[in-house]
Amino acid sequence: MQLHSIDTGFFKLDGGAMFGVVPKSLWSRTNPADENNLCTWAMRLLLIEDGERLILVDTGIGDKQSDKFFSHYYLHGEATLDSSLAKNGFHRNDITDVFLTHLHFDHVGGAVKREGDRLVNAFPNADYWSNKQHWQWATEPNAREKASFLSENILPIQESGRLKFIEDYENGISHPDIQIRFAYGHTDAMMLPQIHYQDKTILYMADLLPSVGHIPMPYVMSYDMFPLKTLEERAAYWKEIADNNYILFLEHDPENECCTLQHTEKGVRLKDTFALSAIL
Repeated sequence: MQLHSIDTGFFKLDGGAMFGVVPKSLWSRTNPADENNLCTWAMRLLLIEDGERLILVDTGIGDKQSDKFFSHYYLHGEATLDSSLAKNGFHRNDITDVFLTHLHFDHVGGAVKREGDRLVNAFPNADYWSNKQHWQWATEPNAREKASFLSENILPIQESGRLKFIEDYENGISHPDIQIRFAYGHTDAMMLPQIHYQDKTILYMADLLPSVGHIPMPYVMSYDMFPLKTLEERAAYWKEIADNNYILFLEHDPENECCTLQHTEKGVRLKDTFALSAIL
């Protein structure tokens, strides 16, 4: 198995929304905001290469939305999904599986592309993996979360016939070194791939831990649908992570690809940060 970090550029979101009830005087120490109170976030994906399987975890925001839509998010950076794949010797046609942690636009937007007036799968040779509970949640969205679930990002996947639900298969995504974990606080039934790599455990954090600045327990996003559930999940996950020295792959941290956690007198806190290449 080989692992590759795939950068797809950066976007901006409101700092207050990203840190919930935590005051700016605290969160701005790790994630400084611009003059509009916007913080920069990565859209970093993980590519898992193993034999004939090439599994892409999440797809970034994509490029098919309108200029007006993108103007709210200030996309920047030189890296794109295609350039990052090419840097590692791959093309989107090589992807055999697209694993979607959840269906918010910054995670699934790149799964579908425009071809003329048609919306088609951006990875034509890939199966797309979700789960039934989250799929229903996203396609029948509540009013608060509706703006994050865009039908043009989601429904063409099902219409293509390449959508798979992990519970329909005895071993989920059917890879012996990938276990699927779940979290329900950010959105219903978000999936976290846990990868056994050599003698290490790597957990893809999606939006359970957007950045190292979110490690302290109360640092929960306002975007989370069930913040008290997030607190409960983080307490359990953080203990397991620190106890077992898991490596965390960070999708949104603008500076750090990976980190580890440790127990301290103040609770679980950051131990180390490093690039994915440091462990390969």
